Amino acid sequence: MKMTILYECGTTKKPDKNIFPPCLHLQKTLSRAILSYPLFKEVSMKISSPAFHDGGFIPSTYTCDGRDISPELVWEDIPSQAKSLVLLCEDPDAPMGLFVHWVVFNIPPSTSGLPQGVSSAELTRLSAKQGRTDFGRIGYGGPCPPSATHRYFFKLYALDTLLSLPEGSTRIQVLKAMEGHILSSAELMGKYQRQR
Repeated sequence: MKMTILYECGTTKKPDKNIFPPCLHLQKTLSRAILSYPLFKEVSMKISSPAFHDGGFIPSTYTCDGRDISPELVWEDIPSQAKSLVLLCEDPDAPMGLFVHWVVFNIPPSTSGLPQGVSSAELTRLSAKQGRTDFGRIGYGGPCPPSATHRYFFKLYALDTLLSLPEGSTRIQVLKAMEGHILSSAELMGKYQRQR
């Protein structure tokens, strides 16, 4: 009885170990095919506001010179795996460094945005929580630059978890808890300069 020995790649010829390893060309071909195959189309999360366009000026209604209420915000293309959203509003141009204007976390990913002047009660009904800002209070605090034009970044993060933090947590505490859980992010930038 003749026994047939099949070596790697299904060949009956014993490979020469002094040249390329068997099937190396096949492995490379398969790797290229897998890497180039469009398994899914990546969609970027977006955040916008009907009150101002990205890079535009924020109306005074939403600042310390007006009603000091939060602008309406709209978002889309939230990852399907998201368990919660985090929203931060920051001014990197403040004289003493980054100034925090708003911290909101555990926003349900099923929401499509927040209405203008959203209240603490409305956020509580959504099971969302607000953090403490650099104004020393909980809730939104609008742009109020001491001089020149400042930029204000509304940053949205999609997380794969809920954050086990209490109401009044700081931006630093929220960012620390977010580590390793960010699925996607988006930002909207608006500018403001006080008219004196």
